[in-house]
Parts: sequence; structure tokens; C-alpha cells
Amino acid sequence: MKRKGTFNLTRVVLAAFFLFAAVLPLLGMFSQLASPGASEVFGTEQFKAACLNSIGVSLTSTVISLALALAMSWVLCRTNIRAKGVIAVVMTLPMLIPSLALGMGLVFLLGSNGVITNALGLDFSLYGFWGIVMGSVLYSFPSAFLLLYDVLKYEDASPYEAADVLGIPKVNQFLSITLPYLRKPLISAVFATFTLVVTDYGVPLMVGGKTTTLPVLMYQEVIGLLNYNTGVAIGFVLLIPAVVAFLVDVLNADKGKSSFVSKAFDIKRNVARDAIGYVAGIVASVAILLPLGSFVLVSFVRKYPVDLTATFDNVGRALNMNVGDYWINSIIIACAVALIGTTLAYFAAYVTARLGGRFAKMLHLVCITTLAIPGIVLGLSYVLFFKGSLLYGTFAILILVNLVHFFASPYLMAYNSLGKVNENLEAVGSTMGIGRGSILKDVLIPQTTGTIIEMVGYFFVNCMVTISAVAFLSTTLDMPLALLITDLDAQRLTECAAFVSLIILLTNIAFKLVLAGVKKAINRAGSPSASAA
Repeated sequence: MKRKGTFNLTRVVLAAFFLFAAVLPLLGMFSQLASPGASEVFGTEQFKAACLNSIGVSLTSTVISLALALAMSWVLCRTNIRAKGVIAVVMTLPMLIPSLALGMGLVFLLGSNGVITNALGLDFSLYGFWGIVMGSVLYSFPSAFLLLYDVLKYEDASPYEAADVLGIPKVNQFLSITLPYLRKPLISAVFATFTLVVTDYGVPLMVGGKTTTLPVLMYQEVIGLLNYNTGVAIGFVLLIPAVVAFLVDVLNADKGKSSFVSKAFDIKRNVARDAIGYVAGIVASVAILLPLGSFVLVSFVRKYPVDLTATFDNVGRALNMNVGDYWINSIIIACAVALIGTTLAYFAAYVTARLGGRFAKMLHLVCITTLAIPGIVLGLSYVLFFKGSLLYGTFAILILVNLVHFFASPYLMAYNSLGKVNENLEAVGSTMGIGRGSILKDVLIPQTTGTIIEMVGYFFVNCMVTISAVAFLSTTLDMPLALLITDLDAQRLTECAAFVSLIILLTNIAFKLVLAGVKKAINRAGSPSASAA
């Protein structure tokens, strides 16, 4: 009875969490759509222009990001180039810094006084439509790359060998074998990339110039003018592509055929192909590393771009502006979300993947639905719902909004891992008098330790780089470090802003390395040789 009561309590806690942290704030926000101020927004020229800009930028960025992601996935999976692991890591580095910083990195390189602009004597303006596209591609490419690369590297080689025997040209093999195999991840990547770009305000804020997108308009109206009605109207529109992406992904989830690797690819020597692979790998790596490397350059010069004399003065100046305190704020939020979020997501996945029943199905739907809520929309809903409460203006509300914002992906990690464990495990344990709690502690958690570590890393890194979910909720006392970038840039403290971006990047790299070390140590401890010793 005690065990049953414990799991019933878990259900109640999870249901209350989602009701309080997601459902009620969103319902409260969209109930204001009926107000005259909100409905009038849709007819303004400013809204129409921002809407068209958002659609144009997002479609263009999505096409370019997917093309590049598919090309780099093919290079790493179908050529014999060296250092594939290093290149794969480099491809994901933009995920470790805020989108604001990526936009700022482009300004350092290609702005009016950018390093590359001056060195090559280029005469063009970064600011505007194509500047946003460049930054958005840099921002969204890693997500598209991971979706395609993780699938392509497990593809079965047998159909290609049969096609070679039949003399089918390589182009036809790609169109008839590769693309159908990648249909599901390609659809997911299209909508994931589009949603990332259309709901981001960091890159357009930095390089948009006079080209205003919907998230930037929402940011300006809410932060600058405290015009919540306009924010609600724009938030509703931003939710539409995210919901469509979510529904298409869910409906498409079970239609793709499962593929089990029966034979790995034996990549034959091909000088021309591998040469192309090396060129692509080098060009892509340089394109990603240059904006990140610009933070190092600008952080340690006297006054960019006037005086490039090396100095450490900016470090002291940044510390005098309490950058260390904001970094601690970010660490507190990220650690709290990583700990609480991993625990909640894992237990939610346990309920849905292992317990079953009507409640489990409903909970699973609620958990994955959080994928469809853009951070900037969620943040505004929290402002309207929690304003005046004890939570408002505290670390607690920043932790809560990040929990909801990033919950779905770690939950799915745990759900997929727990679903792979023998489904009869609990039934066998019951016949032997072993309770669910013991099975969870002694079998399931040890078998999914690697997934748990990945969940912790996902929560931590995303909390360090997020700007959208917390932009409307933070105060000067609890503001995370990522939001300081815009403040410093607005004050023309470019060097300090670059140093802040560098701190965030190094913090995330260090944390990922620590987790990799922990994972390696656990695997070593659990290996047969270690057990024998």
C-alpha cells in the first residue's frame, strides 16, 4: 500500500506541476486576446511588416541550414576524412552560447568595422535581412545537423551495395534510398529549424538593423513600452508555427519504417570525394570558429576596433561591473534546473514508459506538448500570471520557467531509454516480491545512467544560454549572465560583452567535459574488468 501511495503521490505532483507551471499561465495569457488593444495589433502596418520579415528570414534560413546540415552529415558519414569526431564537436559549438552572442560575433567579423570587412576591404552592410539569415543559420544549423547526423551514421549499407551491383548511379541512390530513409528526420529538422529561427530575437536584435521580426517587435513592446496587449497578440502568432511543427512531428512519428543496422558502411578510398570532404569540413569549421574566436580577440584588446593593443583591463572592468555575480546567478539557476528538471523528467518518463494507463498517456502528451511553447511566449505568460505573487522577481520563477521551457527533450531522452528496457521486468519482479521502487533504484537507474547524465547536461547548457524565457522575468538582483550581453552592448562596452560571451562558452565547455569524465568513470566502474578487479 505504501508503494502504491508513493506512485500516486508522484502522479499528483506531476499533474500539479504542469497545471501550475504551464497550463494556467498560457490560458491566462491568451484570455487577454479578446481585449481591444490586443486584437487591434493584427491590423497595424508594423505587425504586418514584422510578420513578413519573420516568414522570409525563417524560410530562407531553414533551407540553407538544412542543406548545410545534410552536406556535413554526409561528409562525416560517407567519406574517409580524418578528425571526424573533432569536426562533429565543432559543428555543435554554437549551441553553447546565446544567439545574441552569435549575432555579436558576426558584427565583430563582418560589421562596418569588422575584422574581415577591413582586412578584405569589403563594401556591404551586414545589418538587415541577410545579416539575420547569416546569424540564424549559425544559430539553427547545429540542431539540424544533430538530427540528420545521428540518423545517417546508423544507416544500413546493404541497399547501397545492392544498388552498386545493379549499376544504379550514385545520384539515383541518393534520391531513391537516402532521402526516403531520412524522410522522418528531415521533416523534424525542417520544422525544428523553422521554429528556432522564427521565435528567436537574439540574432535579429544584433544584426537586424531596420528589419524588424515578430520576436524583436514583441521584445521592444514588452520590455521598452510595457505594452502587454501587443505582446499577447504577437505571442499568439508565434505559437502557431511551433504548434504546427509539434503536430506534424507527432503525426509523422510512427509512419517511418524502423531500420536496424545489418551492415556498416565500408567506405572505399576515393581521392576526389575525400578532398571535397576535407574542404567542406575545413570551411564549415572555420565559419563556426571565427565568430566564436572573435570573442577572444575583442575581449583582450584595449578598444575595439580603434585600438587593438592586447590588454587584460577588460577582465577587471567586467568584474567591477559585477559580472561575477551574474555568472553566479546563472550557475544557481542552471544547477537548480538541472537537478530538479532531471528528477521530474525522469520520474515523468518512468510513469509514462513503465506504468502505463490512461493517466500515463495524458501525461506523455502534456510532457511533449511543452516543445510547442516558444520561450518568449512562455516568459510573457509568466509575467501576466505571476505578477504580484511571491514568486515574481525571485530565482524561483526563473527556475520554474526554465524547467517548463526545456522539459520536453530530456523527458523524451528518458522515455526512449526506459522504453527499451524489458517491459516484463516489473511483472517478473512482482512475482518475486520485488517492488517497483527497488527495480527503479537497482535496475532502471543504473541501466540509464548515461541518459541521466545527458539530461543534466541538456538542462544546464540551455539554462546558461537562454535569453527568451527569462527576458521578461529577471531583475537586477537575479538576472542571468546571458541577458547582460544586450545591456553591455547598448552601453558601447563591446569588449566586456565579448568577455561575457566567452565566459558562457567556457563554462558550458567545462561542464560538458566534467560530465564526459563522470560518464567515462561510471562506464569504467561498471565494465566486466573493473568488476573482476
